[in-house]
Amino acid sequence: MNRYPMWKYAIILIALVVGALFTLPNFFGEAPAVQVSAAKSSVKVDSTTQVRVEEALKAAGITADLVALDGTSLKVRLADTDTQIKAKDVMQKALNPDATNPGYVVALNLLSRSPSWLRSLNAVPMYLGLDLRGGVHFMLQVDMQAALTKKAEALAGDIRSGLREKNVRHSGITRNVQHIEILFRDTQTLDAAKALIADQFTDLQVSSAPDGTQYKLAASIKPEAARRVQDQALKQNITTLHNRINELGVAEPVIQQQGLDRIVVQLPGVQDTAKAKDILGRTATLELRMVDESAEAQAAVSGSGVVPFGSERFLERDGRAVIVKKQVILTGDSLTDAQPGLDSQSQQPKVDLTVDAKGGRIMRDVSRENLKKRMAIVLFEKGKGEVLTAPVIQGELGNRFQISGSMSITEANDLALLLRAGSLAAPMEIIEERTIGPSLGAENIAKGFDSVTWGFVAVTAFMCVYYMLFGVISSISLAVNLLLLVAVLSMLQATLTLPGMAAMALVLGMAIDSNVLINERVREELRNGASPQAAIHAGYDRAWATILDSNVTTLIAGMALLAFGSGPVRGFAVVHCLGILTSMFSGVFFSRGLVNLWYGRQNKLKNVSIGTVWRPEPEAQIKPSQG
Repeated sequence: MNRYPMWKYAIILIALVVGALFTLPNFFGEAPAVQVSAAKSSVKVDSTTQVRVEEALKAAGITADLVALDGTSLKVRLADTDTQIKAKDVMQKALNPDATNPGYVVALNLLSRSPSWLRSLNAVPMYLGLDLRGGVHFMLQVDMQAALTKKAEALAGDIRSGLREKNVRHSGITRNVQHIEILFRDTQTLDAAKALIADQFTDLQVSSAPDGTQYKLAASIKPEAARRVQDQALKQNITTLHNRINELGVAEPVIQQQGLDRIVVQLPGVQDTAKAKDILGRTATLELRMVDESAEAQAAVSGSGVVPFGSERFLERDGRAVIVKKQVILTGDSLTDAQPGLDSQSQQPKVDLTVDAKGGRIMRDVSRENLKKRMAIVLFEKGKGEVLTAPVIQGELGNRFQISGSMSITEANDLALLLRAGSLAAPMEIIEERTIGPSLGAENIAKGFDSVTWGFVAVTAFMCVYYMLFGVISSISLAVNLLLLVAVLSMLQATLTLPGMAAMALVLGMAIDSNVLINERVREELRNGASPQAAIHAGYDRAWATILDSNVTTLIAGMALLAFGSGPVRGFAVVHCLGILTSMFSGVFFSRGLVNLWYGRQNKLKNVSIGTVWRPEPEAQIKPSQG
């Protein structure tokens, strides 16, 4: 009756092993480390960088516990803080010989002490949030009206070009904030302009009215198109912020949308607020220029000559020099889109670029005059320029053209992202700023850990006293629930915050409810005269419906918090929802497995250790008096 098949015990065993493996990294703590990130968008941190760092440390007599690539950064784990500071200085000199033009950011950091065999299983600790690790918090307000105004300005230029191409004469085009106004002398040209806008500019809605002796056509961005522009501006700003924050050496930044026009930026471990502000407000610009291919320029490239007058010397991504003319053909302000792809003929990676109408005219004229010549795309950051690529012009270009050459798919994706997000799509203003010190974060961790520990001790003590052996089993199930919850959070690489730790303490109290319902149901069956084996079976079966209903309703509330909450509320909701799911497994499936293992093999079970079973007293009978 109360026996599990072997496959159910196998599931329990697998869950325990996996839970233990993924929970274990959280107990090793963190060690001092140095992190190397790219200071420029065109610089890559790869195996070559790793070799340079290892050689520099070896030459300085510094032994690192770990040197490993982690995504787009290199992390070096060291024994103590003194070695950490010394290693940072050594790596800074090795990677950035020119201090005025650093290519890498060498920053102090913390790294998990987990052994290599755990890391090989991809078992890593949870991230710690800003309130537990310390750092800076910013709330940024995006100027959506500026994004719409910029879009209206681009559309006004496109309309001017479209009317010129169709030979539709007008008396002038003006932009009034986000509205475009065009004057016509007669209704025929007005109708032709309406047809052109309806056909080529579907994002605009138009209206017309007499204006003195002329006719005025007013065009404005449709509400749905405006929302799309605002959404794209917000996403581009978030992408740009991600690129910029790499310079700070922050391993787990939190950059997320809040509401319709705000961005939350949390940088755990960063204490320099001024440096963070400088990075967030940094501007990056793109310029298209022609490559100087004169004999003097070739000599300057080889180092045997000087740079010709009217040209400048820049470096490509691979370190090769390129002589570029100072005259700017086009800037990144004209770029409207950049998407990676594959060339249909050669199947080589490429990047498709789209520019506005004004940029299209310039590209047509320049490309027609410079066929088979090289055009350089130069990225300027902090006033210093680098050539991203310098392709050969193969034909006449227009509003849309492509960049191709010796690049990989990854490089094409990076280049497209860089071209799209080289600068902010809309201005931003810092409206909230907070700094949390590391000592306060350590205090928060200690208090959160104490709350979970004492909550667990209090609950288990009560259960063991009140329900005896069944209370011990319930306490073991509660420990398994905590183990699985931490393991799932680590597997998902969730960021643990102080509200998350509060939710973890709350989950302990909620998770034990399932066992209380089961234990009381077993007691009720025993009071009704059922045999111990039958009472255990009925107690688990009949309590399941109640447990499921209560957990589902609580889960619905948690999902609402997750869907509509933000910031600390979402951190609480994530742990809350995951804790409910793990408690249903541990409180019912796991605890019954233990009970079945202990009592199920006893054929003639006479009693169970579940505390005092209060049986109802027999009712007193009233007899009539004699005589």
